Amino acid sequence: LDRDWPTIALQPTTNPVSSVQPDHLAYVIYTSGSTGRPKGVMIEHRNLNNAYYGWMQSHKLHRCRAHLQMASVSFDVFGGDLVRALCSGAKLVLSPREYLLDAERLYQLIQKEGVDSAEFVPVVMRNLVHYLEQTGQDLRGMRLVVVGSEPWYRSEYVSLRYLCGYETQLMSSYGLTETTIDSTLFEMEGVGAGEVLNTSGMLVPIGRPIANTQVYVLDAVLQPVPMGVTGELHIGGVQVGRGYMNLPELTAEKFIANPFGAGRLYKTGDLARWLPDGNLEYLGRIDQQVKLRGFRIELGEIASVLSSHTAVQEAVVVAREDAPGEQRLVAYVVGSARVQGTADGVQGSGVRGQETAEGVQVVVELRSYLQARLPDYMVPSAFVLLDALPLTPNGKVDRKALPAPTITTVAADDAPRSATEALLAAIWQQVLGVSQVGMQANFFALGGHSLLATRIVSRIRQELAVDLPLRALFEQPTIAGLAGAVDALQKSHGPLQAAPILPADRSQPIPLSYAQERLWFLDQLDSDHTAYTIPGAIRLRGALDVSALEQALQEVVRRHEVLRTTFVVQDGRPVQQVGPAAFHLPLVDLSGMAPALREVEVRQRVQAEVVAPFDLAHGPLFRATLLCLEPGADYLLLLSMHHTVADAWSMDVIQRELTLLYAAFTQGHPSPLPELALQYADVAAWQRQWLSGAILETQLAWWREQLAGVPELLTLPTDRPRPAVQSFRGASHAFTLAPELVQGLRHLSRSQGTTLFMTLLAAFQVLLMRHSGQADLVVGVPVAGRTRVEVEPLIG
Repeated sequence: LDRDWPTIALQPTTNPVSSVQPDHLAYVIYTSGSTGRPKGVMIEHRNLNNAYYGWMQSHKLHRCRAHLQMASVSFDVFGGDLVRALCSGAKLVLSPREYLLDAERLYQLIQKEGVDSAEFVPVVMRNLVHYLEQTGQDLRGMRLVVVGSEPWYRSEYVSLRYLCGYETQLMSSYGLTETTIDSTLFEMEGVGAGEVLNTSGMLVPIGRPIANTQVYVLDAVLQPVPMGVTGELHIGGVQVGRGYMNLPELTAEKFIANPFGAGRLYKTGDLARWLPDGNLEYLGRIDQQVKLRGFRIELGEIASVLSSHTAVQEAVVVAREDAPGEQRLVAYVVGSARVQGTADGVQGSGVRGQETAEGVQVVVELRSYLQARLPDYMVPSAFVLLDALPLTPNGKVDRKALPAPTITTVAADDAPRSATEALLAAIWQQVLGVSQVGMQANFFALGGHSLLATRIVSRIRQELAVDLPLRALFEQPTIAGLAGAVDALQKSHGPLQAAPILPADRSQPIPLSYAQERLWFLDQLDSDHTAYTIPGAIRLRGALDVSALEQALQEVVRRHEVLRTTFVVQDGRPVQQVGPAAFHLPLVDLSGMAPALREVEVRQRVQAEVVAPFDLAHGPLFRATLLCLEPGADYLLLLSMHHTVADAWSMDVIQRELTLLYAAFTQGHPSPLPELALQYADVAAWQRQWLSGAILETQLAWWREQLAGVPELLTLPTDRPRPAVQSFRGASHAFTLAPELVQGLRHLSRSQGTTLFMTLLAAFQVLLMRHSGQADLVVGVPVAGRTRVEVEPLIG
């Protein structure tokens, strides 16, 4: 600069004339989001200008003299740091990337350069806080500390607040690349730890919108949800960017017209809810909401509870499918010093010593901790202890780099002691996806559940020729205990002589299964009721290839004969009749209607589909209709089927197959699904052959003995007479149990060796007894009924 002063002196001293207008582009920055597909986000000068003046007001930038720059240039937070520092006349201190997780060098840089303002991603903040707590140092020279880009926890706020002191302005930020870096801020300056800890949830709130920004929490039809109810976060206002470069369809999908005023809303794909104090609480990504065994699960909620354990420093929970069709929850944990002390010398992978006795104990402790606070279906089946979570160049958790779990849960003195135990151990390893298992390990503590229990029983039947009842696994949930039950059955009953399930002779009439015949019999009594209709609806957002969707449905119907089966009477008995594979998807276009009228029409059509009866003799027993709400952006797929051809498990199979087939057909690829060796008609024919003669009589005799003398009716004190004919009219009433009550129920269940379902069922029966005065009760419980290995391909 000194050399160039003569040249510089020739330049004018007035501000240069700029032709840049507010709607001109300031920058294009690429983001992959959750899909991994790079998208160029176009941000205009008006967006960035508003962001700066919003920060100047909220961050009190006039106080800050040195800002720390930690973000990569490919991360939009880089632009935020740059603009905040240079436009306010402060110094920008560039941090080498290798300093991010080297807390000692990062802290030395802060001290050396007099940094008094910094924005951290949570993982860098956690590492720095841990270092300062260990060394007795602090951040009391900081004027502004912001934590953003990913969720962080209230307990972490307490630690950070203590290290900074109450003179430091402490903030939580939330934002997206598409809405110019920051959209909401949670102002914590002067707020005590107790006040933050009293807010709802375990995460620090993301606060309220910054200047000239509006946020909405909306449901699936873009209506605001009440306080405390989860919805998708939408952002409007000056900071909403122009859209995605050269991606008009994606821009139209995500940047939608604002139904509440001028401009557009950006659909964030994030779940949130309003808190009573007017702040927002972040609840995770919509695409991180998974459906597992019929339950919708928020992965972030599990990680939040896990992170509240004192032995956990960081936690991430993902749904993995390392083997086709075997989806399970896996928790990745970075522990405190106690957990990290379990290392067994595994080098390179970063995986800590869950194979040591100490590591096994930590995993058992974490699993028990979650079981006391979450439903069983939300407890991960695998835990992986890590030195550190893998990060992307932007400092966020790289979920794609998380290692596949390799679980060991056996101690050296807990190996198989008999051939039966060895065979059972092999079965458990295969079904549960663990590398080893101890003879005293509890099936349910290892991530087992009722659906996996049916697979265990079916494999025992195949491998050990024993017809083990499902309840045996609940009564004896360890290999040691179950081996005793298996050996006793083999000794008393001998080997099972069950015939294999083979394709039935299609030249002969195929009978109905016993389950189908029950439903057919009830339909003969009243064919107009809809008690056995299984409805479903799938919301499809974005561009939709309707032809590929129809082709996928056609392939599902072709693959599964039962979806094109009807039931006719021959020689006085019902038989199955398989129809042709032709299938047509009706498309109803509702896009021309006003939004309010369209919502009413959608509800009416859904209700009409639910109450429309099925004709078992003529079919079809599987129906689908596609409603177009907004071309290229929003659709609703309605599915209905009769219980004679499907059940709740089937719905999951159909949805999974539709997803795979649609993805293949949109790319012009053939079906990726293998042909089915068996159809449900084959199972029905086998069941009729197997459950006959002496075996059937034995089963019937057992049930006659169990049901002997049971009351015909449950004499509940109703407010009106019981109708002569069941109407199926009723209602559902939801209520919430207190957390401490749920925790007590889980403790009671574990102490008695039962599941929570069994405990609640017992409570329900006690309730019926008290209201009816009857001590003899009959309560029906539906079961999956899939107890044969041969039918597992039919169920995914």
